[in-house]
Amino acid sequence: MSNESLFSKSKKVLVGGVNSPVRAISPYPFFVSKGEGARLYDEDGNAYIDYCQAFGALILGHNHPSVRQAVRERIDNGWCFGTPTEAELEFGEFITQRVPNVDKIRCVNTGTEATMTAIRLARGFAGRDKIIKIEGAFHGAHDSVLVKTGSGGLTHSVPNSEGVPADVTKNTVLIPYNDTEALEQALSENKGEIAALITEPVIGNAGCILPKEGYLQEAKRILAEHGSLLILDEVITGFRLAPGGAQEYYGVDADIVTMGKVIGGGFPIGMVGARVEIMDELTPLGPVYNAGTFNGHPVSIAAGLATLKTIEEEGILDKVAQTGRRMRKGLVDIVDDLGLGYQVQGVGPMFQVFFNGSPVWDLTGAKASDAAGFLKYCAILRDNGVHLPPSQFECCFVSSAHENEMIDFSLERFEEAMGVARGEENAG
Repeated sequence: MSNESLFSKSKKVLVGGVNSPVRAISPYPFFVSKGEGARLYDEDGNAYIDYCQAFGALILGHNHPSVRQAVRERIDNGWCFGTPTEAELEFGEFITQRVPNVDKIRCVNTGTEATMTAIRLARGFAGRDKIIKIEGAFHGAHDSVLVKTGSGGLTHSVPNSEGVPADVTKNTVLIPYNDTEALEQALSENKGEIAALITEPVIGNAGCILPKEGYLQEAKRILAEHGSLLILDEVITGFRLAPGGAQEYYGVDADIVTMGKVIGGGFPIGMVGARVEIMDELTPLGPVYNAGTFNGHPVSIAAGLATLKTIEEEGILDKVAQTGRRMRKGLVDIVDDLGLGYQVQGVGPMFQVFFNGSPVWDLTGAKASDAAGFLKYCAILRDNGVHLPPSQFECCFVSSAHENEMIDFSLERFEEAMGVARGEENAG
């Protein structure tokens, strides 16, 4: 069945024809039949070089043999028990030995659950109700952080959500990223009430916004002075920028860290970690409640362990960082050659081109980009076999399956697409 006919049928049973809003590509999304390495294949028989990689979950690329084998072995012996498994212990040991300031972890099922649990834990530990959230950062679709979100909300012009009670969001204080003065002011205006600041260290759901030099360290210092915690949401950056994530890469120790994506190898997972005195506030040892039938799901743990071991044994982080640098340099050269003035931003294997004449340091800067022009650019690329996350407010990823020849081919397509998109803009 074709992509178009599948979408026509899907709209009758799935809201908007999709199960997540950013997948709602106009005029209709392509339906994937299989993924292999750095490529996706759709039901119309088209192949795409994939720079979405399941929104960053697949650092090893699609259908990696070590992950596939681990999952098969797990399934051969059963896949869901509702009891502990030895693999959960091994998984916890692997992470706590590599991530700064993490003595214990709690596995959950999604990044959304991880940040929700981290916020609850911070509130319980600090004995305070309010949190500070960065404008444009995305921490999942739960009520207290569904305010001025990134990607899905911005792309579909719904930065907030109906159904979120005002009594919930009144305890969420918003500030711009990379602004320590705004942080200090928020803490002073809510003196003794702020449990924590939650932030992505690299804002991956408003494009790809990096921290200014020293920002994270200064934020941690200011928070500590006010008795507030720093929650680093490393659902995207965990085990992508360094073995210890962005904490290690940028030299900052968070009080609580969350992870997801990479640590599940493409299967659903989330994780909360912190030093022992914070983590022991969680049930069954403490009064902060968390539970879940699928917490530490054996298949996700198996896939995650296989991914993490492969990353370490094969030096994957160095490889993808080098590939990311090659991509960003190529994009900078293209932007310069075409005289577009666009911003190429990224770190490690993460990258994005902002259709914007100025560097982007916060949500205001991201929203000043030509989001409509970016979508045209994405559509042209798809027509030529290159798939990007279809939003100016998402981040692109390279995996270990992206070889240099593939990057060079893609850069040719990027140049063509930018040239066409510029021509359409001038014609308009």
